[in-house]
Amino acid sequence: MDSSARQQAYDRGSTIFSPDGRLYQVEYAREAVERGAPSVGVVADDGVVLAARKRLRSPLLESASVEKIHAVDDGLAVASAGHAADARQLVDVARRTSQHHRLRYGEPIGVERLAKRLADHVQERTQNGGSRPYGAALLVGGIDATGDANRPRLFEVDPSGTPYGWTATAIGDGASDVRSVFGAAADDTGGRQRAVETALEGLDATADDDLESTGLEVRTITADGIETLSENRVADVLATVGS
Repeated sequence: MDSSARQQAYDRGSTIFSPDGRLYQVEYAREAVERGAPSVGVVADDGVVLAARKRLRSPLLESASVEKIHAVDDGLAVASAGHAADARQLVDVARRTSQHHRLRYGEPIGVERLAKRLADHVQERTQNGGSRPYGAALLVGGIDATGDANRPRLFEVDPSGTPYGWTATAIGDGASDVRSVFGAAADDTGGRQRAVETALEGLDATADDDLESTGLEVRTITADGIETLSENRVADVLATVGS
């Protein structure tokens, strides 16, 4: 049996390991994420910035109807990349998990706790028969209360069900190029305004043409809540980034 035939034998089920220890269905799910429009997250001194580039397939499509960043709680949001329908289901899981925690404990769920709960849910799809892995990845950003301070935090949840903590990262098409941009700007930290500029600089690295504010979604998360930047404000930042 040649190598391609062996691979076909092991990629028919998400729960079957290949002889070299790989789960092909999980790798295919990661490929689905890499083909999706990118989303990025940047931790600032006073909050977290989530930004995403929308893939508008037609000029007749309403830009506002394409959501890439979703509020989960007052100081918690997620950005997605990959299959939109899978991402929508994961957002629903995140919201239910957050609401359950708030009702049970009388306080908002922590960023890391939510990321790990989502990761547990995603990982179950890789070990139970009759289902496939989610073809989506999430960035979970928010504010954790630590003592008397509020700590901005950012986590990635990938299709294998592994949570990673980041100061800045990207998921989706061109994610490695974006992380290179973020790595070059790692020492240039600051407040939300600088984080927004850094996020848009990263998205610009993945664009074939000039970015337009109508195809972007940007939200900032602070202890005061979640703010969605208007198209005019995003355009102003783009002008600064491009100058």
